Amino acid sequence: MMTHLKVREIIGENCITSDDGQKIYDLVHPEMQAQHPVELDFSEVKIFASPFLNAAIGQLLRDTPPDDLNSYLKINNLLPVMRPVLKRVIENAKAYYGDEKNRQAVDEALNNKAAEE
Repeated sequence: MMTHLKVREIIGENCITSDDGQKIYDLVHPEMQAQHPVELDFSEVKIFASPFLNAAIGQLLRDTPPDDLNSYLKINNLLPVMRPVLKRVIENAKAYYGDEKNRQAVDEALNNKAAEE
């Protein structure tokens, strides 16, 4: 049985912050861990940003193989202009979580950047 989540009903029409993305992740992750399919329906979502997608979908790749993500997560009704952003988030998450050296380098760069500010 597939879990259907209407993002607009959970978050609203603007999906921008990582906190909002975390809300989606918290609903999706347990289902994915149990190997239950999930549909994220983006009907009526007008705007979203990469921080939202990083939290909602990108971090699923921390402990979900990419093939399982493709098998168990269905994303529907995404505006065409949003697809490249989602694709980039998934590619970045695969690179980040899939390679320990890459993850360490990214974390170090971000920590150095934060220390400069």
